[in-house]
Amino acid sequence: MWNRTPMQIDAFLKLLEASRFAITVRDSIWMFPIIESIHVISFTLVVGTIAIIDLRLLGLASTERSFQRMASDILKWTWAAFALTVATGLTMFTTNAGIYYHNPFFRIKMLLVLLAGVNMVAFEVTAGRTIHQWDKARSAPSPGKAVAMLSLTIWIGVIFMGRMIGFTTHPGKVLPPPPGVDFDNFLQPPSSSNTNGTSNAPPFNPVKK
Repeated sequence: MWNRTPMQIDAFLKLLEASRFAITVRDSIWMFPIIESIHVISFTLVVGTIAIIDLRLLGLASTERSFQRMASDILKWTWAAFALTVATGLTMFTTNAGIYYHNPFFRIKMLLVLLAGVNMVAFEVTAGRTIHQWDKARSAPSPGKAVAMLSLTIWIGVIFMGRMIGFTTHPGKVLPPPPGVDFDNFLQPPSSSNTNGTSNAPPFNPVKK
């Protein structure tokens, strides 16, 4: 009975990997790198904007600005970038769902993201309730500072875990390149290369002056 749940999870993960969408992304030369690049850029925006707010709570940056006004200007970008980060992250997850799911660094990363959400709720029920009293102060009261310090620590941990995922995750299988693709001369037009990897282009002879 207790072994059925892990088996059902693994079956679901295999189903994700076998989906047409996951296969298309996984087998494409360009799609996965592009999606991963967008994921990194949007995640950088998430962490960067959150760090600005945390530093404001600690009284280390933007102290001349009202906290509410600054947060209103920044958080809309944070949430937009977070939505893009989640979308691209889920896309990459489907390509090797089983490998990612069983990676301990991936699980720790997800746990840290969850803790970041809990930490945000903790701010709302503590310093956030009295924000009208310290909105224009140089820094937040002690509970707000504690939340900011914990937030910075958590997101640094998320960054570290994300890099560890990249170093410890390996593809389930390595597919051969599609016919006609020559990775040694991939910048050349397809017509200039044979399917056996040899180029029909004439050798380059620099002109001596």
